[in-house]
Amino acid sequence: MTGDNGTGALAVLELLAQEAPDTRIESLLHEARRSGAADRELAELTRAVELARTVQARAFRGRDREAALAALVDTAHDLTSPYDLDTLLRVIARRARRLLGFDMAYVSLRRSDGTSYVHTSEGGTTALNAGRELGEGPSLGSLAEERRAPVWSADYLDDDSVPHPPGIDAVVRAEGLRAVIAVPLRTGDTTLGALYGADRTVRHFTPDEIGVLLSLADLAALAIQQAALLERTRDEVTELERFGSATHTTLTRVRHLWDCHARLARMVLDGARLSTLARAAADALDGVLQVRDPGGRPLTGAGELPDLDEEAVTRAALQAHTDRTPVPLPGEVWVAPVTAGAEDLGVLVLRAAAELTPEDVRLLELAAQSVAALLLIQRGTAAAEGPVHDELLQDLLERPPHSDLHLRERTRRLGIDLDVPHVVVVARPEGGELGRAVAWASSYAYRCGGLKGVRRGCIVLLLPGTDASAVARTVSAELSPLLGHPVSTGASGPARGAAAVAGAYEEAARCLDALTALDGAGGTASLRELGFLGLLLSTDHDVDAFIASTIGPVLEYDETRLTDLTRTLDAYYESGGSPTHAAEALHVHPNTVSRRLERIAELLGEAWQKPAQALEIQMALRLRKARTALRTPRAG
Repeated sequence: MTGDNGTGALAVLELLAQEAPDTRIESLLHEARRSGAADRELAELTRAVELARTVQARAFRGRDREAALAALVDTAHDLTSPYDLDTLLRVIARRARRLLGFDMAYVSLRRSDGTSYVHTSEGGTTALNAGRELGEGPSLGSLAEERRAPVWSADYLDDDSVPHPPGIDAVVRAEGLRAVIAVPLRTGDTTLGALYGADRTVRHFTPDEIGVLLSLADLAALAIQQAALLERTRDEVTELERFGSATHTTLTRVRHLWDCHARLARMVLDGARLSTLARAAADALDGVLQVRDPGGRPLTGAGELPDLDEEAVTRAALQAHTDRTPVPLPGEVWVAPVTAGAEDLGVLVLRAAAELTPEDVRLLELAAQSVAALLLIQRGTAAAEGPVHDELLQDLLERPPHSDLHLRERTRRLGIDLDVPHVVVVARPEGGELGRAVAWASSYAYRCGGLKGVRRGCIVLLLPGTDASAVARTVSAELSPLLGHPVSTGASGPARGAAAVAGAYEEAARCLDALTALDGAGGTASLRELGFLGLLLSTDHDVDAFIASTIGPVLEYDETRLTDLTRTLDAYYESGGSPTHAAEALHVHPNTVSRRLERIAELLGEAWQKPAQALEIQMALRLRKARTALRTPRAG
């Protein structure tokens, strides 16, 4: 290179000012050597080129620092976003790779018990790193956390100055890593874990690179702490929302509970029937409800309760009255006590459609209280109206209806409709405790919509119904356990109209007397159950009804099938119960008689040949013969 002194240095400065590549600057030195420049000029140019290199290196480092600082600022901005912890750690690992050009970066977190694990990994080619336990032993990361300073190795596997846990070494070999650096995630006096960077070539980390990685780790530690705080805050908010929702639900249920209770209370005060109250309670509890008396017998209900374990219900009822709280049974069945003070009024049996909440159980208790209140009101009403009802029944039994023009109006005013079928039951407690029996009868008659009276030491009940025997058995079944000794009952009916009540009472009383005469104390008797005795005791001597109830199925079979079962039955008894002699009298084969007798047994039941039923069958046959003969007109 030729020219005045310093010309070469000036050219270097011009290229440096133009930010020319270092190859252009190096080319000035090569040209000066080829042109045979003087030694002094060549030395100055060489010195200028060296200084230019230094300036360029410093400029490059400055730009790198600026880029790193800009990247850190961007990273800090990114880390302020409301990431969840998993997303945040992935952002940190990804930023570390970009900032320092790592082949792989990952983050480990420390647990409260001192162990560490790899939470997030970026750039890996295997699945060995993410989630790996680092344990409590020494490692590159544990040294960084303990010293709270960076720890690195340019060639990790060949560096004996750093610890080598077997698990970490296996990952390094599998990933083909050489250079590894770990910096602590510091926040105050606490270390949360470590940030790792790794290359698959030998690499000596510069102070600038280490400083950038430390700054990133500090930002990451702060962001992790904030993310954990945010996550805790979110959890607390979620818990508060859940608590608020649960509180709202509970308030809604409590409001529903009191609304239902108020509705049940209004029904009690309005004088609703027990069945109506039971249906309302069942609807409120979304189930099938049954009200039972102290003896366990159903009083009323809303729906059927099949397949109940009655023994378990009985035990639960005892426990419910002992603990004075509802008792659950398998199958969403509950038994709640119905009490008034220390008095046992019965139980509620509920089969719910779904599992009961505590509010539902409380509603069941309130429903039981409402039922108890209604029973007490009915008892009080029955006691208050008892004299009026007793006087009405007395008039029906003693005075002819036509002698009192106001009798029908009185029955209508008291809610008694004698135009519908009624039965009369006369009940006599065999233990002599008439007082408790009368109190029970008053409540029972009021509950059933009938009348109660006392005559000749017996309770007289006029109740709606068509089956006198069934009503009598129900009265006996409810009253006997209450008194603790048998109750004898006679029944008659059904009767319609006020004029038929006195006659039905006389028949029921005669049935009770016949029951006593037959040594049947404690049983029930009606005209139908007494058989031919009932026919004799009846005031109207309904022969047709007796024949129909005794041999009616055989008569109907003969009429519809054109058979001779009735004649065969008559011949069988006429022959002294011998099928062979009956066959001779009928001029048929004995096997034919046997088959006919089998058919008769199917129609009348297996007990048709026992003495009691056989006697009634023979009487029915004779009465039928006599009635036929009397009704057949004589020949002229």
